[in-house]
Amino acid sequence: MKKIVLAMLLVAAVAAVAQSTSAPVPQGAAPVPQGAAPVPQGAAPVPQGAAPVPQGAAPVPQGAAPVPAAPQKKEIKDPAEYNAYVGAVQQQDAAAKISGLEAFVTQYPNSVMKEDALELLMGAYQQTANQPKTLETAQKVLLANPCNIRALALLVYTKRALAEAGQNAQQNLADAGQNGVKGLQCLQTVTKPDGTAAPDWEKLKAQTAVIFNGAAGMSAFSAKDYAKAQQYLRASVEGDPTNLRDVYPLALAYLTAGPTEKDVDGLFFIARAANLAQGAGKDQITKFGKSKYNKYHGSEEGWSDLMAKAATATLPTGITITQYVPPTPAEQCADLLKTKKTQEMSFAEWQLCLSEGKPEDADKVWSVLKGKPLQMGAHIISIDSSSKTTTKLQLAGSEDDVEAKRADIDLTMTAAIPAKQMPTADTDFQFEGTPVSYVAKPFVMTMNEGALLVKAAPKAPPKKKPAAH
Repeated sequence: MKKIVLAMLLVAAVAAVAQSTSAPVPQGAAPVPQGAAPVPQGAAPVPQGAAPVPQGAAPVPQGAAPVPAAPQKKEIKDPAEYNAYVGAVQQQDAAAKISGLEAFVTQYPNSVMKEDALELLMGAYQQTANQPKTLETAQKVLLANPCNIRALALLVYTKRALAEAGQNAQQNLADAGQNGVKGLQCLQTVTKPDGTAAPDWEKLKAQTAVIFNGAAGMSAFSAKDYAKAQQYLRASVEGDPTNLRDVYPLALAYLTAGPTEKDVDGLFFIARAANLAQGAGKDQITKFGKSKYNKYHGSEEGWSDLMAKAATATLPTGITITQYVPPTPAEQCADLLKTKKTQEMSFAEWQLCLSEGKPEDADKVWSVLKGKPLQMGAHIISIDSSSKTTTKLQLAGSEDDVEAKRADIDLTMTAAIPAKQMPTADTDFQFEGTPVSYVAKPFVMTMNEGALLVKAAPKAPPKKKPAAH
């Protein structure tokens, strides 16, 4: 993740594309923006050493009365206020600029240039890496104009970066998302400032839309609102297809199981993220994506082709991935009977056919098992040795039932097990038993005539031949 300062500078660079009445957030010392307040009519000529007349203001010929300026949207009518503004704006040293702009907004709280001054102050604090003051000033800009695009973009980007850095993550991400949604709403109504070229304005709107959509999407993803996460993150990725920061969570939003799950889109974007990532992250995303692909498609066939397409394609247009549909349990039983004899099947496979198979397949298996002594192993769930004539055991014969500690065999021994040979619960048990009945669901096979399978005693080691003399 990018460092917070770099993230802030990026937002500043985005904002700096526009030259307008509202001054851009500068990277360095900002020149007086085009369209700044003109010299007020009737004001004295700017003396030598005073702040120069900003670009766009009517020049004042030496020795002549001030020439009336062309009408402007914003106009400072007080010469002292004007000089204070221009003097602060044209400071090359960031600290001096901060001091001048703070003094200006304090002395002239109702100035028509208040929003512009606060924007420049926000940029100056950002230049000095003073994050708290930068965010504080961004909030002041938004008090002056709730739809100031630059302040919203800086606030959203920084809040999201703080959340990703683990700093009060939940609250900062929620703030970023809320302001991101507000920024998107403002982009629908905000008008191009005077003096800003149309292409520059459109570029600024597009770049800030990526920031707003990304934060709104991540906030929705964190809240498990995957439909909105898909909506916002997809818009961000369409605006900036190389932004791994949003491509990866977009993939996760599509792949999350539920009513909004869209596996083909999710698999494309996870492959896209794997292509964009670097270092260890690339390997981790690739491994994760391949496992998701394998689960959906049933094999890894086609994964390499998808990775190759996602390296250049930015959207899943024309991408098709066939979903693997596993056979039903009944179909699995039918396939087993085609390849195995009933006697060769495991207990779990008998259980599958008897509980899930077609009636004719279940009958086929049971006709082989019923009344035939079977030698097998199982796991003891419980033992009932209360009778003097017999012992009853509850056993788990399939691996799933062993893990679930659920009995699927009810075994009655032919006689009581002697105390010396009595097994204990939660151990494996080798026995012989004869199936007499079963219940399909939940599956339990009843066996009687149970007998212990005793391991043969080990053979005595051969005697050594006498040593030759």
